[in-house]
Amino acid sequence: MPPAYDARVEATEKSGRRDLLRAARRERAARRDRTADDAALAARVTALVADLGLGGGAVVLSYEALVREPPTAGANAALAAGGLEVLLPVTEPDLDLDWCPLAAPEVRLGRGAPGRADLVLAPGLAVDRQGTRIGQGGGSYDRALTRVRPGTPVVVLLHPGELVEGADLPREPHDVPVDAVLTADGLTDLRAPDRR
Repeated sequence: MPPAYDARVEATEKSGRRDLLRAARRERAARRDRTADDAALAARVTALVADLGLGGGAVVLSYEALVREPPTAGANAALAAGGLEVLLPVTEPDLDLDWCPLAAPEVRLGRGAPGRADLVLAPGLAVDRQGTRIGQGGGSYDRALTRVRPGTPVVVLLHPGELVEGADLPREPHDVPVDAVLTADGLTDLRAPDRR
């Protein structure tokens, strides 16, 4: 298990890079067709679930995208229509995440809900080829990903162009590598052949 999240390290080593990534995302998101991306991501998430052999009753951690993030409404609806249980994060005052079912947002499942997941769809600003993910900086997903069962695929939804070539993003000891990136253009598997 990775060391605990440390906000002091986060603030000093990643903030400048995060500012650049946010600026690039603002420009990129302004050029995207959100409706087309929502439909494309829904189709790609549906195909991913089928490829993983996940059926009714499987649990998927997802989220409700913010305006500049790749849209998730279509994917969440498609997952639910397919009989999968979709869990969404609820940010706690300490920036850790509780979880609620998409179908019953008033129900709280607790911080341990990621341990039930069969697939994680996570947000991020960028991911590099080594699976290093940079998020918004609160450490919410850094903590949540440590609670996911080993072997559960973690897929970050990004806009095309936000997958960074090489191992260019700063990685801290608490960072959990992700397995893949999914964009409106397709899936990129980042796992080394021996991890597949």
